[in-house]
Amino acid sequence: MSVLSSRQQLRQHIRALRRSLSVEQQQQASMDLVQQLLPRPEVQQAQQIALYLTNDGELDTTPLIQALWQQGKSLYLPLLHPVVPGYLVFQLYTPDTVLKPNQFGIGEPELNCSLLCPVSQLDLIFTPLVAFDSLGQRLGMGGGFYDRTLSQLSSDTKSSDAKKTALIGLAHDCQHVESVPVEAWDIPLPAICTPTKFRCFSEQ
Repeated sequence: MSVLSSRQQLRQHIRALRRSLSVEQQQQASMDLVQQLLPRPEVQQAQQIALYLTNDGELDTTPLIQALWQQGKSLYLPLLHPVVPGYLVFQLYTPDTVLKPNQFGIGEPELNCSLLCPVSQLDLIFTPLVAFDSLGQRLGMGGGFYDRTLSQLSSDTKSSDAKKTALIGLAHDCQHVESVPVEAWDIPLPAICTPTKFRCFSEQ
């Protein structure tokens, strides 16, 4: 079986697993996630934080968003890049932000260039994922948006005075698999948090 076929099968399997979680399981998982994350130094030290709105059975980020707002953090949501296809930009997200569905049916703010934050200026980016393994390899939804966007960080952080952006993947425990079939463009994550455990991986 090809890597592409293996990835598609794994993606379908894990998406079905997380969609099968009950409302009660989802609610408990989202609260447990907050308890795992808030004490972390990566979160405590971050002021500019990017995260995402939940879709397709993903771990609900709503309690995390509320907790981070209460701590005075500046939050940013991903938008499909208005000029460069396949990339994301991140725009300020406040309790008053009006959201509209994008082409995938996911809420995002109306583009306002004055509210955008360059990827390299974010302190922390929480990324969605479909599956992950014990090496920090991440399988996404298949669009490659985060891989392309995060690849900018490796090129932006060559200089010694460059800001270091922390990356943390968020997932249900059922999304942990033995091995993710890897493609050359995949960007492994240094850390992944589930409701029961915060996993750190060595930098690749």
